[in-house]
Amino acid sequence: MVGARLIVSDFVLSFMWVWAGVLAKMFVVKVLGLGHEPLGEVIKCGLSIVYMFLFAFLGKVTHGGAYNPLTVLSSAISGDFSQFLLTVGARIPIQNLLENFGLNKYAPNSKLVFLSVFLAEIVNPSGGLSSVLCQSSKRLSLHSWVLGSIYGVRLIIETFPEVGLGPRLNVNIHHGALTEGVLTFAIVIISLGLARNIPGSFYMKTWISSVSKIALHILGSDLTGGCMNPAAVMGWAYARGDHITKEHILVYWLAPVEATLLAVWTFKLIVRPQTEKKKDSKSKSE
Repeated sequence: MVGARLIVSDFVLSFMWVWAGVLAKMFVVKVLGLGHEPLGEVIKCGLSIVYMFLFAFLGKVTHGGAYNPLTVLSSAISGDFSQFLLTVGARIPIQNLLENFGLNKYAPNSKLVFLSVFLAEIVNPSGGLSSVLCQSSKRLSLHSWVLGSIYGVRLIIETFPEVGLGPRLNVNIHHGALTEGVLTFAIVIISLGLARNIPGSFYMKTWISSVSKIALHILGSDLTGGCMNPAAVMGWAYARGDHITKEHILVYWLAPVEATLLAVWTFKLIVRPQTEKKKDSKSKSE
């Protein structure tokens, strides 16, 4: 029941996320008529902060619903590593369900399914495939994010044909991968620091995180779009028909995922857990 709720939450939030950015842009350009003027960009940033607060609140209400798979990935890595691999490896087989219901044209390549099961078998060889599929029922959300984004973008294009086709890679593939990687690394480090140093303050954490995301997005907007969200980019790439190209996979999937891994492990190396600090302070006092 919890897994089903999270799947639906991820789908709905991913759908809403691609719409939120477009509606903010349409409001500034069409309603206010400001186009790309400085005032228009300021208003757009203000609207972005507002809807980021909304999505943070929705994530809290849904008890873990997310619009960005990297958010869940960083949380999973922060825990037990073997459990992380098992969770990630077991979440993708919802592909089989999509194919059974005739929705395989919206799903990523079936090779991902093989890779996911292979990872799960490496981590838990004694559990067998049945335990992997059982574990996958906890939260099969990867396709929820992707499908939510794809359906959201398709409806956007049908409603506002003039909106364009989303972020594009405007530099070479290596430059683009480095850009998305650095931006993702920075936002993950900031998010982990906020979660550690301001654990209970929802408004302060959301404010700092939102401003940071907008600043990083602006830095990378002319190069890659400054996305830091593979699922959202997947929706636009699918609409353009370049969702299985080398550029898309390397720049918008592999680079952010590797940057997330590196950021979490770097944070864990540099910052000691609070429990260790308490133990050290107690030993010194004694």
